[in-house]
Amino acid sequence: MGILGGNQREEPLHYGEIFGMWTYLNGLKGMIAGYQTFVNHSGDQDLVTYLEQAINQAFQEEQQIEEVLKMNGIGLPPSPPERPVASIESIPAGARFNDPEISATLSRDVAQGLVACSQIMGQCTREDIATMFGQFHAAKAQAGSQLLRMNKEKGWLIPPPLHMDTRETELV
Repeated sequence: MGILGGNQREEPLHYGEIFGMWTYLNGLKGMIAGYQTFVNHSGDQDLVTYLEQAINQAFQEEQQIEEVLKMNGIGLPPSPPERPVASIESIPAGARFNDPEISATLSRDVAQGLVACSQIMGQCTREDIATMFGQFHAAKAQAGSQLLRMNKEKGWLIPPPLHMDTRETELV
């Protein structure tokens, strides 16, 4: 067996895997703080529930990635402080994020997360890392589906211009 043929956890990480995990982790940490802030701003209970689920998923991903990086002697990015709980009424209307804005940000984050997971999976030589990010990808795809349904139900989805072919077709 070659260098990449034994126990996955004993195989070295390459710099791409390290950079991918480190930057993904750094993004997760910022996202968690942002979502904690969004919980304070949201007036929609379904959106708050979604945010809380997203925060919990991000915490789970954070723990898994930190474990791998620590086991390999890689320093971790700093964590921002947890955001305090605030009442939506205490936030002035002009300074508050609106629910459709929060939802649009979540949609963007899910899409970017799917791409990031795919990129990391594609550059992995360690199967355990690829599998871990495959699980993250599947969770994000499911969360994205839930978010799309919620956006449609709440009327928050703003589709791009739809193309309607108005040319008359000829029957041959």
